[in-house]
Amino acid sequence: MKAMILAAGLGTRMRPLTLHTPKPLLKVAGKCLIEYHIERLVAAGINDIVINHAWLGEQIEAALGDGRRYGARIVYSPESEPLETGGGIRQALPLLCSEGEPAFMVLNGDLFSTHPLAPLSHLAPPPGGAHLVLTDNPEWHPEGDFALEVDGRVTSSGGDWLTFSGISVLTPGLFADRDEGAFALAPLLREAMAAGRVCGERLQGYWQDVGTPERLQALDRALRNGTIMEAS
Repeated sequence: MKAMILAAGLGTRMRPLTLHTPKPLLKVAGKCLIEYHIERLVAAGINDIVINHAWLGEQIEAALGDGRRYGARIVYSPESEPLETGGGIRQALPLLCSEGEPAFMVLNGDLFSTHPLAPLSHLAPPPGGAHLVLTDNPEWHPEGDFALEVDGRVTSSGGDWLTFSGISVLTPGLFADRDEGAFALAPLLREAMAAGRVCGERLQGYWQDVGTPERLQALDRALRNGTIMEAS
């Protein structure tokens, strides 16, 4: 399985830190946020990684290079302007898979998590579907995003509502009817949910959406004092 790290956001909520540095290169405990993703993917046996970028993207390529020093093979999907989550993945599909090839993993570049990635690398969601990792609703997003049913299906109605963690396994068929351009991922997921093609699981371990300077500082403190533990 290949993986994609979404790194094309403008990082507006993180300003002024992101005025001259793209958010994935912000550091916590002495390491760039995106480096944690790369290292955890490689540890899970996923070496082929696609990274999209837009705002200050040349800094990302200069910092990470071809990925060799991480034991990875990194290729880039530059965007002249941000294509949103769905459009960014759609543009990168030729780098991730060909039509009919297996699913791929996607990680939001602005999250930090210890959720085990190796089990996800062996998943095969239904054609045209997806597998989502959902987490308990944080205080800043109490309404959640989707419902996880007892049979493992993810729906947009019923059940206990949870928050999408930004960790998923997607199939190329999910984007089969979409042309290139800017569009969101969530509507595609809801369409697939209505057809019964989306499953999911609860997140294990630590998770944080690193969307503000305050959350970045909190994550830095947690990593430095050793309060974040890997999930078993």
